[in-house]
Amino acid sequence: MTKVGVILSGCGYLDGSEIRESVLTLLALEKVGIEYECLAPDVEQRDVVDHLNGSAISGDKRNTLEEAARIARGAIRATGDADSAEFDGLVIPGGYGAAKNLCDFAVAGPDCEVEKSVARLVNDTHAQGKPIGFICIAPAIAARLIPGARLTIGNDPGTAEAIEKMGAQHVECFSDSFVTDDEQRVLSTPAYMCDASIPQIAQGIEEMVRRLGEMAGA
Repeated sequence: MTKVGVILSGCGYLDGSEIRESVLTLLALEKVGIEYECLAPDVEQRDVVDHLNGSAISGDKRNTLEEAARIARGAIRATGDADSAEFDGLVIPGGYGAAKNLCDFAVAGPDCEVEKSVARLVNDTHAQGKPIGFICIAPAIAARLIPGARLTIGNDPGTAEAIEKMGAQHVECFSDSFVTDDEQRVLSTPAYMCDASIPQIAQGIEEMVRRLGEMAGA
């Protein structure tokens, strides 16, 4: 059975994984019969945000893996303990945590670096020719690690420019669709990078996951 690793970045779109994107990803995988395992780096979050008012909570500290366990219902493992050989592909949902905890694109832009255990998994999976799906802002990770990848973050000019400065080829796309780089085996869909409804985001994620499953041999 095809198995995919889903890399989460916490819980909550302002400082972790976007919950709707994450759950829709897990639902899409189950609907096409793909087994999955949730993963997250065992690192401190860059910040903790009050989702009621959008402000950072001074002095509060949380662990990315522990927070991501909320979405995974406790069934989660540290990326540092995972090996790409265990999976037929990866999917990385968005949320600011993807740009704060999985990498530091949110603060460093084109000069960002990817968290070491996440970079290892993505690099090894890519080197083995396995497909990787990136959602929302997560394509910033692909741009940093897979130079020349054809991908999308939707249609925001500033973010697209930063992505291209890292060597990626940006393609405008709305949330109900996705972009595939068949040569690099990279897939991406904008989700909440665009002003989209839940059904539109679900459609883009489902179509991307379906294509990822085909590429992975599901």
